[in-house]
Amino acid sequence: MALIEARALTKTYHMGTAKQQAAGGGMTVHALRGVSIDIEEGDFVAIMGASGSGKSTLMNILGCLDLPTQGKYHLAGEAVEAMAPDQLASIRNRRIGFVFQQFNLLPRTSALENVELPMVYAGVKAEDRRERAMAALQKVGLGERFEHTPSELSGGQQQRVAIARALVNNPQLILADEPTGALDTKTSEDIMTLLNELNHQGMTIVIVTHEADIADWARRKVVFRDGEIIEDVQRDDLSNWRKTAVHARKAGAVQS
Repeated sequence: MALIEARALTKTYHMGTAKQQAAGGGMTVHALRGVSIDIEEGDFVAIMGASGSGKSTLMNILGCLDLPTQGKYHLAGEAVEAMAPDQLASIRNRRIGFVFQQFNLLPRTSALENVELPMVYAGVKAEDRRERAMAALQKVGLGERFEHTPSELSGGQQQRVAIARALVNNPQLILADEPTGALDTKTSEDIMTLLNELNHQGMTIVIVTHEADIADWARRKVVFRDGEIIEDVQRDDLSNWRKTAVHARKAGAVQS
């Protein structure tokens, strides 16, 4: 059984005022048009596409942040498509870790306290929260910076704190939305190296990105256009393929 099983997902938005919609006016936007996708446990998938292609809509549904208009979605065997808001919150906290482009850290709290936050919602005792948060920070290489606030950390370090926060409840799935979008090239490579290491340890990772060099890290690339999947490519010899891609990027940088 796949970790993610989605069948014929559609998502429709009705734009305009309530009065316009009641009169049959306004505009209907079809963000997803019958999307089906399976993602196996331990996979590393990059979802790509232009703005408005449907990739972020799919990510929101996979992350239990939104529900499809139609279709079925099972996460680790649980049927998500008909869940109530409190059930969605529970499955997010138990099974999913989120990483965002802008880090979404609380500015006046320490790295340790930011990482502890998901465990507060999960009802974990204070002493256990601290121990698990420290272990997560050490895992991402920030064990010595646990007292620092976000303003005292670089962009790359802030994203590492965000990744530690995503890991602290031992999720089955990491969803990363443009995780390197606010970072420079070297720092982006460091973050993707960390995500790659986590994937090799068995973590399932799905990233949304518009950057081809970031998608190069994934084992599978899924491309969206107009609410549909137009390309779904599995890479077999990823290590040699990525070395070639990195070499090509560096050669291009030297020539430029």
